[in-house]
Formats: sequence, structure tokens, C-alpha cells
Amino acid sequence: MKQLIHRLALKAEKGADRLFGRTGEGRVVDPYIGYATPDALVVRGRVLSKITRNQPAKGQRLLTNIRQMISLFATDEVAAVELHSGSASATSDEEGYFTLHLPRPEAAGWHNVTVTIEGYEDLASCTALVPRDDARFLVISDIDDTMIETGAYVLWKNLWTSLTGNVLTRRVFPDAIALMERLSEGARNPVFYVSSSPWNFHYFLEQIFLQAALVRGPMFLRDLGLSDDQFITGTHGDHKGGSIDTILAANPHLPVILMGDTGQHDAQVYLDAINRHAGRVHSVVLREPGPGPDAKVKAVMDQIKATGTPLYHAPDFTGMAPEAGLT
Repeated sequence: MKQLIHRLALKAEKGADRLFGRTGEGRVVDPYIGYATPDALVVRGRVLSKITRNQPAKGQRLLTNIRQMISLFATDEVAAVELHSGSASATSDEEGYFTLHLPRPEAAGWHNVTVTIEGYEDLASCTALVPRDDARFLVISDIDDTMIETGAYVLWKNLWTSLTGNVLTRRVFPDAIALMERLSEGARNPVFYVSSSPWNFHYFLEQIFLQAALVRGPMFLRDLGLSDDQFITGTHGDHKGGSIDTILAANPHLPVILMGDTGQHDAQVYLDAINRHAGRVHSVVLREPGPGPDAKVKAVMDQIKATGTPLYHAPDFTGMAPEAGLT
């Protein structure tokens, strides 16, 4: 059945390519926020034939919001494009994604890296974060219903909020902004965001964070693309767990605070991470949206406590930092 759906989805995508005039003739880079490993600066992005940046207005009509959100998925990815930055090079994959590994800069903080494509004059600047030497810990946070009010714990609420809102209407929890500011300690401690939202939302989420003054950090989003040998990526847990592993490997000497919510599967994902990375998880912080955790999630929360890992949970994060001993 999955193979049949895969084949039908591929045919539908090819039909959409013809309908929307996706020719793959242009070359532009959609930059993602990169990060540092002990030895390298990891620069990431995606090659597209063109990029559409929506500019929402206050009081914008509902149908305009829906049209603009759908347009984020109408991308024309370009494969097999060679990209360069200094002496480093990479080739975009079937879905247009690329990763460049540059020497790690000595200076901590944000670095802007110029990425070029031969024959195209417009240069792309990709940003990457190098953590400070005096960082005490790192933070890995979920986004939906942890940072941004989404209703992801109910499918129809998630879809309605995701498709009908825009950068100006999406609500970042004020308590999340305050807590992340406390945890980052003025950019001393690096912050990362892991979400099952698609990479198509990267710029959209960046703009929401900017509007709300939420601490910026590299995002690890999900590839929902189709190819001849791929029908979307793994499960929610596979993606988040793998992203956590990558971030911890990139910061081998820092303990981590894992932040999420009880509406989906964050508790289980974080319990699995605790078991894989003994001694690395400083604490787990969970928001309790909607009706709060059900019996299954409560059982997982008890298992987290049984590992000896501090667990802090409440309907919101107000006053959470002092309570959790995170400051």
C-alpha cells in the first residue's frame, strides 16, 4: 500500500510541476542556519529555481494567508548543482539540499558565509553559530506548542493554525521567550530547535522568532519531499532523536536541557535520548498544553524521573528557570 501511495504521490508531484511551471532553470540558495562541530563549521541550505518571500500585512484576509502558506510548498528544487565556499564544495541532492563543511572559526558567535554557484551572480549568505567557550550547557527545544501556540496535539487544530495564520498572527508564548532568554544567558549558552515542521517553513519560522524576539538558533526541521527512493522521512521520533544525536555529537562537552511539550511524543523521545546519552541530559522541561498529559505520557514522565534526570512540567514556563535551578 505504501508503495502504491508513493507512486501516486510522485505522479501528482510531476503533475504539479507542469501546472506551476517548475522548470528547474533558475539557481538561488535558500539558506538555513548552520552550526559548529569541534572541527568544522556546518553550512546548510537548499538550491531552488526561485524563492518567493511573502510579505504579510496586518488584517490580511484568511484566503490570502492560506494561499501564502500553500505557496511555501510550491518549491522547485534543483539537484546536482555544485556549490562553493572558499576551498569547500558540495553538490545539491535530489531534493536540492546541500551541506558544506568549512574549517571552524576561532571566534565564537554568528558567522556569515558566502556560498556561490558558478555562472550565477547573486551570492547567498548562510549564517552559522559557533558556541562560546564559556557555555555552561546547550538547549534543544521543540517548536510547536512549546515555543509557538499551534494545537499540534489535535490534528485539525494543527492544520488550521498552520494554514490560516501568517508571521504576524502566529503567537509565541511570552513565558517561552522569557525562559529562553534566561537559559541562553545573553548568548552564552547555544540554543537549538528541533521540529517535525518541514524545511519549507525555515524562513517562515525565522521571521516569527524575529518578530517575537525569541532567542535565535540553528533549526533541525524535516524533509517531507518525494523522490524515486523516498516517501517522506522517518517518524516524528526518528527525526527528533536523530537530530538530538547530531547536536550532542557537535557539542560533546556540554550537558543539554531538553524542552518540549506533553501534547505529542516529546517525553518518549527525550527518555530515549537519556538512555542513549548517559550523563548528558541536565534536565527535561515540558509544557502541558490543552488537557495536559494523558496516562501514557504520564507513565513515560515517571520513567524519566526514574533515571534520576530532573523533570519540570507545568501548563506554562512562568517562573520555571529558578524552580529548575537553571540559572
